[in-house]
Order: sequence, then C-alpha cells, then structure tokens
Amino acid sequence: MRSKVTLVLLFLNVALFFFIFYFERDWRIERASQEARRRVLGPEASNIRRLEVSGAAPGASFSLERRGDAWFLTRPVEWPANPNAVSRILNELQFLEHVTSFSTRDLEKNGQKLADYGLDQPRLTLSFTSGDEGSAGQTTVLRIGDAPKVGDLLYLLSSDGEKIHVVSRSLADSLSVPFDQLRSDLIFTIQVFEAQSLNLQTAAPSSVRVRLDRDRQSGRWLFRTPVNARAGKNATELAINALDALRIKSFVLQNPPATTPSAAPLLRVTIEGNNRHETLYVGARSGGDDDYLAQLEDRRAIFTVSIPPPLMETLKNAADDLRDRHILDFDAAAVTSIALSALNQPELALQRLESAAPGHGPDWQIIRRGGAQASQALAADSAAVQRLLDQLETLSALRFQSDAPTNADIEDWGFNRPEREITLTLGAAPATQMTLQIGLPTKRENVAYARIAGLPTVYAVEPDILKDTSASPLAWRERLLSSLPASARITSLTLTNAADGTVVYSRKLADGEAWDGALAQESAPRREAITTLISQLRTLRAASFVEEGFPDKVFAAGEVRSWKYRLDASVSLPGGAGTWQVNTMTLWFTERTGGSEQLAGSKDFGAVFTVEQPLLDALFRLTQP
Repeated sequence: MRSKVTLVLLFLNVALFFFIFYFERDWRIERASQEARRRVLGPEASNIRRLEVSGAAPGASFSLERRGDAWFLTRPVEWPANPNAVSRILNELQFLEHVTSFSTRDLEKNGQKLADYGLDQPRLTLSFTSGDEGSAGQTTVLRIGDAPKVGDLLYLLSSDGEKIHVVSRSLADSLSVPFDQLRSDLIFTIQVFEAQSLNLQTAAPSSVRVRLDRDRQSGRWLFRTPVNARAGKNATELAINALDALRIKSFVLQNPPATTPSAAPLLRVTIEGNNRHETLYVGARSGGDDDYLAQLEDRRAIFTVSIPPPLMETLKNAADDLRDRHILDFDAAAVTSIALSALNQPELALQRLESAAPGHGPDWQIIRRGGAQASQALAADSAAVQRLLDQLETLSALRFQSDAPTNADIEDWGFNRPEREITLTLGAAPATQMTLQIGLPTKRENVAYARIAGLPTVYAVEPDILKDTSASPLAWRERLLSSLPASARITSLTLTNAADGTVVYSRKLADGEAWDGALAQESAPRREAITTLISQLRTLRAASFVEEGFPDKVFAAGEVRSWKYRLDASVSLPGGAGTWQVNTMTLWFTERTGGSEQLAGSKDFGAVFTVEQPLLDALFRLTQP
C-alpha cells in the first residue's frame, strides 16, 4: 500500500516538473519578448560614458562625462555631478519603454509631419555615447517633442529617425532638473577618519602658515608649523568636520570677478587624506556677511560658500584655537613620585608606595630632601595627592604667552628663580621625568607663568596653581591621626581647663559598664555631645594641619594664644590572657576661633591641626554652661 502511494507521489512530482520546465519557461520567454519589443533602447544604453542634453529653455543644456566610477559635469561648469541625479537619468534610458510607436514614413500618407509632434524643433535633444573606455563608441541621439492631448506622455524620435515613440514624460523630467540638483554640492570629500593633515595659510601681510599632522600610531594631532606642539584632538577634528559640512551655495556663471579666489585667497585650506588632497581657496566676501567667493585647486569654477563666523575665526587663529591647552601630557597612574620645591624651602617628595594594597593604608608617603628632618617619612593623604595629580593633568593655558621668549622675558616672568618646581617621575627604570616650573604671579593680569623645563613655550595659567602645589609637608600629611580597633574601649573622659586644671567634664566607666548606661542621666544635648566626642576620638582626623611639633602657644585668629582645654581619654586594648592594656590619649585645644575653626595639638602626633566640625560642635556643647 505504501509503495503505491510513493509511486503516485513520484509520478505527480515528475509531471509537475515537466509542466514547469516546458510551459512556465515559455511564459517567461514570451513575457521577456514582449518587454524587449516595448523597450526603446537596446544594448547601447547599458554602458553610457558621455551624455549631452540641449534645450531651448535657459539652463536646460548640460553635459556629463564618466571618469572611472564617477560622473562629472563638463558643461556649464567643470564639476562633479550629483550621483543620484545621474543614476535617475541612466535608469530612465536603460528601462525606457513606449506605450506605442509608429513609423515616420507613414506621416506623409496621413498628411502629417514632424512639426505636428514638436519634433522638428524638439524641446530637448539628448545625445549619449556608449561603449568601452578608449573605443570610439556608439552615439545615440534622441529628440523629445510635444505631449499628446491625453495622458502624461511625450513624443520621442528615435536615433535613426525612423520611429516616433510615445513614452512616459519621466524621462524628460529627469533631464529637466535644476542645475543645483544636477551638480554635487560637496566641497571637501576627505572625511575626518581619513584626514592625515590639515594645512592653513592666511593672506598677506600676516601670511601665517599652519600645518597639523595626525600621528598614525597614537591618533593624536601635532603642530608642525609654526611651532612643534600638541594640537587639541577634539578641536582639530571638529574643525575638519565643519569643513566637510560646507556646501556650495551657488556657482558664479556670469560676471566672474576680476581676481579669482585662487589668485588672491584670504585663506587657503588643504586637507590631506590617503594618497590624495583637496585645497580650497577662500576669496573675497560675496553678498551676505558669511558668504565668500571660493575655488577648488585645479578647477576653474568659482562658487559662493557660506562659512560660519566661528569656523572662520578658528581657521584664521588656528595656531592658538586648535592648540592643545593642556600643559602636561602624562598618565597619572604611571607617576611614581612627585617632587615639590619652593623658594627658600627644602624639597619635598611624595613617593608612591609599591607595597600598598588599595584601600588598606596610605598609597603615598612624604619624604623631605634637605633640612633638619631629612630622613623623616610621613604617611601622605592619598586623596590630596590624587587631587594634585588631577589638577596637574588638567592644568590648561589661559593663553600661550610666548613660544620664543627672550632672556629678558625669562627673568621678568620669574623663571630664573621659579616660585615652584614640580617634577613628575613616571614608570620604573628607566624612569622618565618632566618638570613644571611656575614663575611669578601677576596681580594686574591675575595669572601666573608656567613652562616645562627644557622647552621654550611659556603659558599663562591660573595663579591658584601656586596655592595648590604647596611644598610644605602639612599640605600633604595623612589626615587620619588615629583609628582605634573595634575591640578597643574608651573607658574615661576628662576635660579640664589648661590654665588651672579645673574640671569641665569627667566620666569614668565602671567595670562592664557601657556609655549608653553611663550617660542615661545626662541631658539630651550633653549625651549627644559626649557620644559624638567618643566617636571622633575613635577615628581622629585633622581637617588641616597648621604647624609641626607641639608648641606651648599657637598663633590663631591673628594672635598668639595659650592652650585653653586639655582632654584626656583612657583607652583599653585587649592583651594576652584576658588582660587589658590601658593608654591615655591627650589632646590640647584652643578656644573656638570661628564658626568652623578650633585648633588642637598633640605631643604624640607631633602636630597642631584644625578639628573637624563634629568634634568642634561637641566640645562647644560641653564647655558652655
């Protein structure tokens, strides 16, 4: 049973195959034959390389020529053609079909002539040459006449003059596009990703030449003239993008100027790409404030282009506007040490600790080079050092003061004895170094002068850089003074007047007692103050450092002051065999000298510092009646 079904299905498939092969093929051949009979043009429309249109209406005549894979207008101007417009014309010719056709030999029999169809003086005459490059080619001439009374059609006379075809008017529409749609409006075709060089030259008397090249390895842009310097990558590529966005506004076909833009350009712009370049000559203004006459190299056509004022200013002042304003070029993560030196002060070094684990202890240490404490090393505040690196990395020029300073300039700007020298050491052996020198600040201009040692360029920078690069260890010292382990207990607090020893506040915990219970009878403000004080002592931080060592008196709020208060805190640390080791933390305080300033000192920490706001507020509540 199954064998019979299989044989029947096989037979049906074979029959269907023969039906498709014989009958469907005949249908397709017949359809193709009908289409071929309706086509006006044959193989001559398949490889067109020249095309000319002539018409009686103004602006109706033009010529096109294929050069390689691109089409160019050769009349009324020499210029690249709009690929879309040319493609539409070629498609119309290749697929041109007639609705009907009749022989011109029958016209006399019917008492008619070519003039009755508008073909004696055609509205448009189309001539095109097809064939391979280098051969004479075949020339075909088509004449387009009037429209029939019915339908959106036109009369077309064949090239041999033997037939009149009735065709769609879409062919005439494709040949009658305005000139502005027929030509390309592009000026520069080298896009920013291809651009390898940008060259600019202004007119006399300045005649400034600017050349920027892209480094093929890093992708950075570099000035080659008028100075060797880094260019701003974003600024340069935005300028090239803006040049690529320029479009032709109109061609000057009548009354050309006496002096062409290429003969006397206000600005010459060249973009170099991969084995090609494009040069634009910008001439005199034309009409609108932003319109200029312009010309491309090796082309006689003169056109107008609208150049936005910001772009024009950038191109004219490219030596400054396209220059990288960042002074130092380095990778902050590669910095291993920072040396800071100031006038009449010993050099200070901030050294990265290689063994430091991220988030566990300081990443940097302070090393003094010279002075009485040359061998002392202190932990540095990693956050402050990182801020310094960020500031140096983003340090930008307000202006480029000079690229060729004289000896007198160097002295006037303070580089014979710089106010500050910052030396960055990058990488392991062999390490590289760069030194930033800061000269004198000026009150009149509110700038400071800076340069990189060994390079001629002098920059004007914000004067705050001097304040932000202090050579004092106090500016970089680790703010965290003490951090008690979780197992440590503060068991007593005693705050006394430093002058006479009278007690301001005192509390000692009994064995096993907690501060929550010990403070239960205190008022809410005092309980909150003592709780905050204990929390601050467990993690004691300095807001800033004022002085090294521990003096008997300190300078605060414009006068020398004695210590006002003494705070003693007993700290119990667990020892071996269930024992406890008791230490005393002692801090000295001045009076509160402002809403957010009170000084503290410690012999153990060897420093005078300002306390953080929570500790300041807690002390104020305890010391006020």
